[in-house]
Parts: sequence; structure tokens; C-alpha cells
Amino acid sequence: MSDVGVQKKHFRSGRVGYFTESVIREMTRQALLHGAINLSQGFPDFPASRLVKEAAQEAIAGDINQYAITWGAKRLREAIARKLQETQGIAADPATQITVCCGATEAMISTLLAVCDPGDEVVVFEPFYENYGPDSVLSGAKPRFVKLRPPVTDGGEWTFDERELRAAFHAETKAIIVNTPNNPTGKVFTRAELELIRDLCVEFNVLAITDEIYEHILYDDAKHISMAALDGMGERTVTINSMSKTYSVTGWRVGWAVAPAGITNAIRKVHDFLTVGAPAPLQEAGVAALNLPASYYAALAAEYRSRRDRLLPALADAGFRYFRPQGAYYVMTDISGFGFADDLSFTRYLVSEIGVAAVPGSSFYHDPRDGAQQVRFAFCKREETLDEAAKRLRKLRRN
Repeated sequence: MSDVGVQKKHFRSGRVGYFTESVIREMTRQALLHGAINLSQGFPDFPASRLVKEAAQEAIAGDINQYAITWGAKRLREAIARKLQETQGIAADPATQITVCCGATEAMISTLLAVCDPGDEVVVFEPFYENYGPDSVLSGAKPRFVKLRPPVTDGGEWTFDERELRAAFHAETKAIIVNTPNNPTGKVFTRAELELIRDLCVEFNVLAITDEIYEHILYDDAKHISMAALDGMGERTVTINSMSKTYSVTGWRVGWAVAPAGITNAIRKVHDFLTVGAPAPLQEAGVAALNLPASYYAALAAEYRSRRDRLLPALADAGFRYFRPQGAYYVMTDISGFGFADDLSFTRYLVSEIGVAAVPGSSFYHDPRDGAQQVRFAFCKREETLDEAAKRLRKLRRN
């Protein structure tokens, strides 16, 4: 059959016209094509914990290779509940409130499909992790964006306008997505900001969906606070997390959603028919990971702080203005000093001529013009990788 015939039948869903393929993952492909250093996609280029890897190997050798319980192995759900209680003071019943998914990505889309109806609205802070907008569209909801504004002074914080946030809430608002620590900005939402969001959720009867996968990657005395730990939010919060970032296993795809029992029941229905279940042996390794001592998390934050502080001076030396992150392992930069028309032309030049891949800032905004002079770098890399990137970026000064 000719392509013309296929097109006439309109075999493609209209909803896919509202978003593109992942720009982040496209930049990884460009890095491979040009032999560039990949500071675009947020995966480490260093090994995961030996203990966690050995736990996975032992599970495979022990024949834990068939389906786990659809909503997650019992031991892993118990480990998740125990860690939530110990670190955030959140009580969650592993039997009725925890769903193990194929990464935080699946946990997010399963949650939105489980709670949203056509006509609902979902509040999303921007710049946003690129999945949130498409996930809202795929679930039949409409994303409503509220801007995070970059710091105006060195050491300042990304902020939002309280009036703008309040204006985004109304009768059709079903949920708000809160990502803290935030990708791509590195913002860590303060208690006061979270309490403001809490008050709006209560007033307008809105669900908070929180993405907390960078909870242990914090700098400069920043403190992570889970929305579900705030008074009045236990029954109206879905907390999403995963193994990917904390344990440096982004390819394992083991994440989870923690929610009130009624919402969990809905999430489990969607999850079951979407993916059936996460990899069984890797769930067993997750038990070992979640039982690592507090010293592991302290070392993790310290190592990432060192990487951040290694990259930031290199960016400044190359001519970037950067916004110092308080958490996660990304840094947003201002590229207006380089004289490029937009972020797309700059990142194409950067990957093909300089040999460093970054993510164009426009991919994190609803209106690409808002990010046209911003670029994001990931620093979850070995010191020698960052040093080589710094060496290449210095060529920008000579061009």
C-alpha cells in the first residue's frame, strides 16, 4: 500500500500532533553521531553500587525471572514504605498504597491516566521535565503552565508568582505536578512554597502529583520536603520516585507511585494493562538499594556537589551565565552572550563543532520562545568527562 493511501485513512491519533519526540534523547543520538561528550541526557557514566548490582545478579541466578506481582514485589513495597517513614515521616501501607512501575516515567503517565478525564486541567510549572506536557495530553487533560522565573542575581532562586499560580486553579483543575528537586532548574521548593501549593490544593480540591526522584541530591543546606508529609496532603498526594537517579541505574526502569488506597487502586488498573510489571530481579535489587545506610546518601550528595562545583566555573569561563542549582544534577544556562539566534542553532553548533551535547532550553517550555536563550547541561559524569567537556567548551571563547 502506498504512503498516500495510508495518509488518507488518518491512521494517526490527533493527540500526537501536540508534542514531539524527546529532545533530550535526540541530543544523545546527536552526541553519538558526532562523537561528542554527552552532557544532555541525565544518566551517569560511572558504575552503580557494587552491592546493588550483586543483588540483581543473585536474583537472576536464583531464578527470580518470571512475573512479579503486578503492582510490585512484596519485599520491595515494604522497603519503600519503610524508607518513606524513616526519611519523610510518611506512613504508607505497602499492601494498598504502593504501586511499583517501569520507572518514574510510567508511574507518572499511569497516575495521570488513572485520575484525569477529558476537560480536566493539570497545572505544570515551567520550565518542566519534557514528559509532563505530553503526559497530560495523552491522559486527555489540558496542561496549564505557571512560570518559574530565573534568578536575577548570582545565588538567587527560581521563583513563581503567587498570583499567577492562584489564577491557574479553578473548577476544572484536577491536579498539579510538583517536581522537587527540579529538573531542569535545580530548584528545591521551600516549605513556604509547598504550603502555598497545599493551601490551593485544599481550597480547590486538587490532587498534588509529586516527582521526587532527586530527593537525595541536594546542595548548600537545601532540604527536601515531601508534599505528602504536609498537614492535609496525605489524602490528596501521589508521590512518585524511582531507583534511577539515587542508585545510578537509569536503565533498570524501576519506579513507584505512593498514593491513598482509592487512587492506588485506579493507578494499579492502568499500570497492569500498560506494562504488567517492572523487571522482577531488579525489584529484588531495589530491596538492597533501599536498605543502604544513611552514609550512602550523604556521600551521593557530596560527590554530586563536587561535580557541580567542577562544571560551573568551566561554564563561566566558556562564556555562559549559569543558574546555580540547589538540587538534582543539571544546570540551566543563559546563552545570550554568544550571539546565536536561538538555542537550537546553538546546540547544533555545540555538538557538531565543539563536541559537547546539551539540551536546548526551548524543549522545557510550552512556548519555545521562552527558552530560546537557555541551554541545560547534566553533570552526572565522571570528573575526567567533565574536565574534557570543559576543555572543549573553552573553544567557544576563541570562536
